[in-house]
Amino acid sequence: MNIDNLKSQMRKGMLEFCVLLLLRHGDAYASEIIAKMKEAHLIVMEGTLYPLLTRLKNDGLLTYRWEESPSGPPRWGLSPVWGAGSSSSRCWTCCIWSRCPPSVFCLCVRCCP
Repeated sequence: MNIDNLKSQMRKGMLEFCVLLLLRHGDAYASEIIAKMKEAHLIVMEGTLYPLLTRLKNDGLLTYRWEESPSGPPRWGLSPVWGAGSSSSRCWTCCIWSRCPPSVFCLCVRCCP
């Protein structure tokens, strides 16, 4: 079994949720998301993030716009579809997350006595 591959796949599964968590506070640029994830010790490369953002857009969970930058190349401005800071964003993200850890913990206890 390749443990590094398993860890990589598990991390990729959490990245979409992490992006949505970051966007619940407001609009952001892809570069800001990368920086915030890096601060949280989740190293994400552009080659991973942009396809993920496209999937989230195609799933109707965020919108993005191409913006010219006064000091560099154009960049993606990202917005959650529910509106930043709305009760919907807080409810949705908290609801999803609150169910994950107890479920995973329950499985760990049952499988690893």
